[in-house]
Amino acid sequence: MLNTDQLAEWDRENFFHPSTHLAQHARGETPTRVISSGDGVHITDRDGRRMLDAFAGLYCVNVGYGRTEIAEAIAKQAHELAYYHSYVGHGTEASITLAKMILDRAPDNMSKVYFGQSGSDANETNIKLVWYYNNILGRPEKKKIISRWRGYHGSGLMTGSLTGLELFHKKFDLPLSQVIHTEAPYYLRRKDAAMTPAEFAADCAAKLEELILAEGPDTVAAFIGEPVLGTGGIVPPPEGYWEAIQAVLKKYDILLIADEVVTGFGRLGSMFGSGHYGIEADIITIAKGLTSAYAPLSGSIVSDKVWKVLENGTDENGPIGHGWTYSAHPIGAAAGVANLNLIDEMGLVDNAGKTGRYLNTALKNALADHPNVAEVRGEGLMCAVELADTKEPLGFFDPSRKIGPSISAAMASRDVIARAMPQGDIIGFAPPLCITEAEVDHVVDVTVKAVSEVLG
Repeated sequence: MLNTDQLAEWDRENFFHPSTHLAQHARGETPTRVISSGDGVHITDRDGRRMLDAFAGLYCVNVGYGRTEIAEAIAKQAHELAYYHSYVGHGTEASITLAKMILDRAPDNMSKVYFGQSGSDANETNIKLVWYYNNILGRPEKKKIISRWRGYHGSGLMTGSLTGLELFHKKFDLPLSQVIHTEAPYYLRRKDAAMTPAEFAADCAAKLEELILAEGPDTVAAFIGEPVLGTGGIVPPPEGYWEAIQAVLKKYDILLIADEVVTGFGRLGSMFGSGHYGIEADIITIAKGLTSAYAPLSGSIVSDKVWKVLENGTDENGPIGHGWTYSAHPIGAAAGVANLNLIDEMGLVDNAGKTGRYLNTALKNALADHPNVAEVRGEGLMCAVELADTKEPLGFFDPSRKIGPSISAAMASRDVIARAMPQGDIIGFAPPLCITEAEVDHVVDVTVKAVSEVLG
């Protein structure tokens, strides 16, 4: 077995890490962490350091680490059939079964599942399907996609454009011209502090309608949004937001894509965020919680309304010209089947709701009165602590002070992983859905100590 020093050297010399300061890492200014094992809500590195992962990897290890049921399902599938494609009607028992399991859990208006490998490629698929849909309906100008500032929808060309965060646009020549952005439902950061949540929700819908009218309703094809903003700050929408947004979209015949890469399969205490917030989507994006990240797999769940048009399109034009080599990969599908069964058997959707309420309440009780805590917010097992220099009037820290990263580092020094979110000093929490109240207590205790260490 290679020693950690050798691996760290190879890492700096050979490994291109995503979302990393490349120069600092190459110079050895940021450490290489070699993770070797995991169990439940904990991971252990090659040096034997055990840490509570309060962000489930990247919101994705929903059932927790070390679940042998999924590992065994992957191994069994690999021994029997490691790969076959899904083109021209081919499938495997795992992929067909998983598609049915997903639709059994999805909102009633959903019809079919297209499988990919990541949330990014699923959203790329979604945009192609939206464009195809409008071409089949004879609406070739209806192609623009409205996303939201601070939304996260991937890192590809189109999906990076949909993402409304500066880091994913800067120096990449993004966003592409077909993507336009509207206001995020971020009540804390509203421009008019006098607005009530209901007034702010109505204002978001009004700004969306203004944008649609300015662009021309005949040119706008779809709106994409996460039920709860994720990487943009873990921000639940104000009450009435989704109802108001959907009314505008229906008025102008604009499709709704619900990006449930984070919220799908239980994280909010509901199987889907769409059901949680009364969202009637035309397409739903799924990924992370589909396999709890035990294998790469994503999906686009297509509604009856969209599916009928796609069918008509192939009658008119022949087979649909879209596919990935690894679509419905049988190993990923086998992991998905085992994962969804485990979510049911362990009662993780209910636990996410119950323990999520406990986490959000405990963090509010512990930190809401701190002079530098602007807000503690969340839904289910998603929670954020946002820091500010002043509360009234609300004034944020100079980004150069790196308050959020400093608190995240102080937590890591105490063996708890939380995430410093981009575009603000925000500490994010999204632990595995199996987390217990005792483990939540430990996370809260460490968070309080880290905030105190950095801010007093």
